[in-house]
Amino acid sequence: MIINTASFVKSSARLSQCPEPEMPEYAFIGRSNVGKSSLINMLTGRTKLAKTSSTPGKTQTINHFLINDSWYLADLPGYGYAKVSKKMRAEWKQLIHNYILKRENLMNLFVLIDSRHKPLESDLEFIHFLGTNHVPLSLVFTKSDKRKNNSLKVVLESYENVLGESWEELPPMFISSTEEKRGREEILAYIEKTLRYFEKA
Repeated sequence: MIINTASFVKSSARLSQCPEPEMPEYAFIGRSNVGKSSLINMLTGRTKLAKTSSTPGKTQTINHFLINDSWYLADLPGYGYAKVSKKMRAEWKQLIHNYILKRENLMNLFVLIDSRHKPLESDLEFIHFLGTNHVPLSLVFTKSDKRKNNSLKVVLESYENVLGESWEELPPMFISSTEEKRGREEILAYIEKTLRYFEKA
């Protein structure tokens, strides 16, 4: 897939504020500081489309971007650690759950996982929540350039083993690195492939 146009549409603090669900939508989520904004910028080929920050919890709303005038990319607030109040974290959680469970044009939720860590409880719990609720998802292992190939393989296998205990079929998995532009073509090809399902619906 070639990204010809990518533009910011709006930020939404509630599901009701999101753009009308008239086009297919692909959302990105992960623990705070997992490299989500950097990945979005790499995929779209725009260095400043999504705002990056070294401070966890920068994204606090659902940010929509229109890609090629034909589908939406949604940047969701991160889960896990962030220097915000318990009330704010609870509001984010409610916002995320409402979006994930009720956004009717959501084609796929890309869950970003820091490949430098072994399976974390917060990631596993969130992935299990998605599976229980039949939310279409893929896993994107970020910052692969920080890992040697052998150790990266160990992390992937550990996720496959843990998820394999309760999943009949594992979700698609992608390896990415914004430094090396790794994973860009594979993720965009997956989006292009699944866009056809929306057209047939």
